[in-house]
Amino acid sequence: MKSPFTGGETELVREPRELEFRKETFEIIHHSRRCKDTDEFFTTEALDRLNIVQVHNQYRDKHNIPFPDQICEVRERYGLSATKMSEVLGFGVNTYRNYENGEVPQASNGKLIKLAANPEEFQRLVEISDTLSDRDRQKMLNRIHFLIDQDKNSDERLLMQLLSYKSQMPNLLTGYREMKLQKFGNMVVYFAESIQPFKTKLNKLLFYADFLNYKKTGFSISGCNYRAIELGPVPNGYDTLFEYFQRNDFFTIEHVIFTNREHIGEKFLPSPNKPFEPEFFDESELMSLGFVADFFKEATTDEIVDFSHNELAWKSKERKKELLEYNDAFELSIGSL
Repeated sequence: MKSPFTGGETELVREPRELEFRKETFEIIHHSRRCKDTDEFFTTEALDRLNIVQVHNQYRDKHNIPFPDQICEVRERYGLSATKMSEVLGFGVNTYRNYENGEVPQASNGKLIKLAANPEEFQRLVEISDTLSDRDRQKMLNRIHFLIDQDKNSDERLLMQLLSYKSQMPNLLTGYREMKLQKFGNMVVYFAESIQPFKTKLNKLLFYADFLNYKKTGFSISGCNYRAIELGPVPNGYDTLFEYFQRNDFFTIEHVIFTNREHIGEKFLPSPNKPFEPEFFDESELMSLGFVADFFKEATTDEIVDFSHNELAWKSKERKKELLEYNDAFELSIGSL
């Protein structure tokens, strides 16, 4: 990027800095650019957004306030408009829409939205609401009863519980996203269609896509935890996840016997019954997926493993086999700001 002062070269500068939000102080990795000619610092709209997102994420995490995608999903589950959701919860007419667009709720409203995410709790709120017609109330209650029955018999719910995602709120280990199985599964479909990778390479592609998106936006794509193992970063519980998605026909696996016959590789191929669904992703997420696919398309499994061993996210955790922190994505070797 060229300097707005001289038109000359600039460099990205990252440094710890404290910022205040609602009378509380949070430490973030502050991003700015330095003009090499004048030594002056400046920011762009994208960098300002990345800086403030870090503050808001920490505030939401600290006070257990849902994130915009969660707030939107709560409403969509019940098939309500933002105005109607505000009405049921007793908010101002545009309040819920503003929260979906990124405004941070006050703690009390955040707790009420989290309560509404549970169909059984939302049922109580609907029953005591004095702003609904009898017809609207009954329609909502019918939808709620359907969701309660659906949740009780959901394989997806059981898998989330098995991998501890059901009880895990968005935090630094999830890239401040709630784990979304459909998004994660479609990430696998994307790479199966574009690269047809072996499993070890696929694990690295998923890591790079999630961490690159966090580097650019302050959010992961899928909300997946990643763990450091000897062969580099991998999704936590990846074998269980892949088994679930294979059973649900997201992809097929071809078993390849290598020439030395000492190893059988699992190659992920697209399923004719499950094409990639781009509507699950926003523009930034699709760009992250595309960048990673293009960058590593010709890389062998050994090459991408070696490449991942240079990442701070892996090097800081590999001896302890711990979950990776997404803040290390700011030092990722690929993608520029």
